[in-house]
Amino acid sequence: MLVTLTIPVLAQDVEGEFKSAQRKHQRVKKAYETKYNKLKKQIETAGFDVKSFEIFLRAFKYEKELQVWMKNKDDNTFKLFKTYSICQSSGDLGPKRKEGDGQVPEGFYEIESFNPASSYHLSMKVNYPNGSDRKKATGRTGGDIMIHGECVTIGCIPIENEPIEELYVLCVESKNRKNRISVNIFPCKFTGENEKMLNKNYTKEKLDFWNNLKPGFTYFEENFKIPKVTIDKEGNYVLVK
Repeated sequence: MLVTLTIPVLAQDVEGEFKSAQRKHQRVKKAYETKYNKLKKQIETAGFDVKSFEIFLRAFKYEKELQVWMKNKDDNTFKLFKTYSICQSSGDLGPKRKEGDGQVPEGFYEIESFNPASSYHLSMKVNYPNGSDRKKATGRTGGDIMIHGECVTIGCIPIENEPIEELYVLCVESKNRKNRISVNIFPCKFTGENEKMLNKNYTKEKLDFWNNLKPGFTYFEENFKIPKVTIDKEGNYVLVK
């Protein structure tokens, strides 16, 4: 499990303070200097307001994709802005059930904290374990699941250093306006072909879990809105429509 210093996103952060604190760190400062002007042009060209956009992340383990979806504050739906390649992986398709299993979690999460001095260039911590993970764990859950650079991993989501600088800046901008950043992590896109592959190669236990994840995937595919989910007493996800 990766262990890095994290800087919590405090509830009392006010407009501007979070971004200002992050930019005091050399790697974030450099990322802004080299990436921000180009990103601003891309954001505006895509029809988004650089002063009000919100971020939503979706990760697909089989396809090795990390999607960045975006919307303006007053928009009802998200649009795809960028897709980054997940450059390394560990474990297999399926959820993380205990510390040390090498698995990348699957489920519905949020960015919990930002680390501008990470051992893996820049990193953002996912709030694993969530309530479902804790209820379904088969041992100690562990933690420190990150989206980070350096292209190495044991249970995290790594992308190359250039893309993590872009993504980090985008997320700092959104978090600076006190927006929650949801992260949905799926084994794959639930297409017909992929579901045939899953049914052929994986256990009933995993298939049951993926059938529990699929409504959240499908809801976004049909509505382009972040799925709202609760967790029942058995640890299953329940889509709130």
